[in-house]
Amino acid sequence: MKFLYVDESGGMNQGNIFVMCGLMVDAYKLRKKTEDVAKRLKVVYEQHPGERFELKTKKFLDGKGGWNKISNSDRQNLLSGLILDAIDGGSEIYGIGIAFDAFKNTMECNFGYPFGNSYWVSSAMFISSLVQKKMQTYTKNKGNTVFVVDDNKCETSNFSDALVECDPWYDGLYQQRRKKGGHLIWIPRKQNDRFDQIINTAFGIKSHNSSLIQVADAISYVYRRNLELCSENEAYDGERNYFKQLVTKMDEHRKTIGNVPEDSLSVEFYRKIRHPEWKL
Repeated sequence: MKFLYVDESGGMNQGNIFVMCGLMVDAYKLRKKTEDVAKRLKVVYEQHPGERFELKTKKFLDGKGGWNKISNSDRQNLLSGLILDAIDGGSEIYGIGIAFDAFKNTMECNFGYPFGNSYWVSSAMFISSLVQKKMQTYTKNKGNTVFVVDDNKCETSNFSDALVECDPWYDGLYQQRRKKGGHLIWIPRKQNDRFDQIINTAFGIKSHNSSLIQVADAISYVYRRNLELCSENEAYDGERNYFKQLVTKMDEHRKTIGNVPEDSLSVEFYRKIRHPEWKL
């Protein structure tokens, strides 16, 4: 069994970019991974005169509040260490970065999407499709993936409903190719094998109760800030290079959709709404 801890960075009122990322951890390694990350976070919190229960990545990196007692380079090193330790040992990153302008324009030109008009659910379902695509290739896979998300009661419920409904619109994102008559063809999905690698109820928990949710938040923020710096000025010298280098290391663990049917409506949609610098 796998556990995918998911959080996001950004929103309609927080700029033009939204990133949602998940950190996948094998159940056998979950206890140790959680303990290791908790130790890392303890080291971070000990640098702050009051904060003891939740890392807000933007506030931390910007040196807001008591975090200004730590130098910028030390904060960067602490965050890099936290993320790189978390993804070490076989953990994987699944995510998507979208541009709200592209999302709005695409939604205005079409209708009837299975996620309504929710960028949150559409992002979560894209990540689900990535997980399905990866996990269905394991012939001896003995368990399903459990989604653990930062508590968002309305959207988490809608996301769980979407997993149960298994709309065929998503099929193209995780279809498999096999030989038939000497030719490779895309095999149609069936109702009983759509998202069959995922527990169809997402579990929402408060981020301060989970060290791995806080890591997912940090990963999402780093990806988001790196995308912002593609078109924005640095807030301080070296900021762009710091995020670029960290993202390069994170990308070694990030999964993408790979080969997909080119005529898939879902593939076309996500290619339209993605940030131009985000590789699906």
